Amino acid sequence: MAPVTRGWMSLFTLAWLGIWLAWLVPIQLALPEQLEHVDPGHSVRDFGIVNGAVGIVAIVSLPVVGALCDRTRSRFGRRRVWVVIGLAVFAGGIALAGLMPTWWLIGTAWVVGSVGYNILSAALAAVVADQVPERQRGLASAAMYGPQAVGILVGILAVTGLSDLGRYLAIALALVVCVIPWLVRQRDVVPASGAPSVAIGDVFRTMLVDPREDPDFAWGFAGRLLVNLGNALGTTQLLFFLRDGLEVEDPDGTLLSVLLVYLVFTLVATWMAGVLSDRSGRRRVFVAWAAGLSASSGALLAVAPSLETTYVAAGLAGAGYGAYMAVDQALITAVLPSGEDRAKDLGIMNIGSAGPQAFGALLAAGLISWTGGFSLLFWTSAVVAVVGTWMVYRIKTVL
Repeated sequence: MAPVTRGWMSLFTLAWLGIWLAWLVPIQLALPEQLEHVDPGHSVRDFGIVNGAVGIVAIVSLPVVGALCDRTRSRFGRRRVWVVIGLAVFAGGIALAGLMPTWWLIGTAWVVGSVGYNILSAALAAVVADQVPERQRGLASAAMYGPQAVGILVGILAVTGLSDLGRYLAIALALVVCVIPWLVRQRDVVPASGAPSVAIGDVFRTMLVDPREDPDFAWGFAGRLLVNLGNALGTTQLLFFLRDGLEVEDPDGTLLSVLLVYLVFTLVATWMAGVLSDRSGRRRVFVAWAAGLSASSGALLAVAPSLETTYVAAGLAGAGYGAYMAVDQALITAVLPSGEDRAKDLGIMNIGSAGPQAFGALLAAGLISWTGGFSLLFWTSAVVAVVGTWMVYRIKTVL
């Protein structure tokens, strides 16, 4: 497999910048504030319900779309077709969310948009397994996950002061502008000859992965699920924590500055971990360090919640999550059960990323409502990250 060029990697990074901006800015800012506008006093509950629905849809759509992507044969390629479909559905769902007058219609539009996000992420993750050699996969993982914090920061800066509709339209436009350049340049790898079955029964049968036959795949999935859940618990309610827990005077402005700290540490850790992991050929040790940093972030906020410790915790969480995601994607591509079903297998694996973002918000809302505070939420975040790391260390075929 020939190395990919710097130009390809740069456009791939730009595409993921647009995807993370479009996915995370609504979760961190646009959705919570819009829900507060249309249903005052119930926004935490509404946000949890909406994200729970997104999680259910992700569990179904990610592996199904992946399986169909593996089976697509067209003159436009199999991955590019699904990138176009995902881009259209994602951008359309985002724009619709800004037009909706009630919380459940907003949620419905966001669920539609999330399907587009799932399609995009399944197709683009498969491209790494298709085209990027093992020695560059740490760098490719950094290209995928490094732009997360940049997307949040740039997106929040761009939509500050806009109306709810203006925010969503700007986000949808940024998504399209960022993905199109990579899409134009991308050329799919030609799949093996022959047209595989697309019968529903056959597609669903390919989704069955026996953990006894592929234990490393199972441990990798479990580890990704829990580490992402720990991160989601620590971040998805950040605006509510600043507003209701710490009662800061300007929660929106404070959120932006906290995310700036998160951004700097995420960027440094992501690229350093990706490059060092490629050079050393080791993956699991970086996961261990990353989860330790993430766990200490949650513990710090649980023990000493204040604005000052929030900034410290943001740095720890950013470094931990950035290092983890830079290495995890490279690790995961090494334990896929089948070379012919990469998009499907990665779609299953990506449930471990998308599901916690959705169900994490619902679980976090429940923990906050149950205790009336945020301490248990942050302790849970820390413990879950540690357990997830232990599961990654159960993988035997990756150093």
